[in-house]
Amino acid sequence: MPGLIGKKIGMTSVFSAEGKSIPCTVIEAGPCHVTQVKTVETDGYEAVQLAYDEKKEKNTSNQMMGHFKKAGVAPSRKLVEFSGFDKEMNLGDVVDVNIIEEDSFVDVVGISKGKGFQGVVGRHGFGGVGCQTHGQHNRLRAPGSVGASSYPSRVFKGMRMAGRTGGDRVKVENLRVIKVIPESNLIVVKGSVPGCKGSYLIIEK
Repeated sequence: MPGLIGKKIGMTSVFSAEGKSIPCTVIEAGPCHVTQVKTVETDGYEAVQLAYDEKKEKNTSNQMMGHFKKAGVAPSRKLVEFSGFDKEMNLGDVVDVNIIEEDSFVDVVGISKGKGFQGVVGRHGFGGVGCQTHGQHNRLRAPGSVGASSYPSRVFKGMRMAGRTGGDRVKVENLRVIKVIPESNLIVVKGSVPGCKGSYLIIEK
């Protein structure tokens, strides 16, 4: 599906026509440059590679510099492939926020915030023992039993336990576009999106 590469600016709120406060996320969407056009004849599938967020040439490898020079664009930090654009794309074309319409719906993909090593309460929302009576003074946030005894004599794969939390690829679907600000390359979507401020996002129509 067609889309854009963007960056999370932060959260804000807007008021609806009924006077209700709607929590929203501000996203800088594009402008992106076409750096490669893949076809069935040459690559086996059709796609358009977009580049976003310019960077210095000294921080770019020679191989990638050749890739960007072939497209006639400046080196960029983020490259993502999309498909399904309405019009034919050529190297060097610019895709901006104008492809997104107000009051439409988009899917946003990002990397969630990393929270390090977490226990079962923080990671999976376990309730713990639930009371402090009968000597349960230090078991409030403990995982409890994790397996049976003689059978199966092991812990099943996928058992919810403590471990590293966050830092995963997360896709949030059907976020309504509240507002599009073309002059600033900004869109305002209802709700929250994964990632911290300044993190890269993929916006799919």
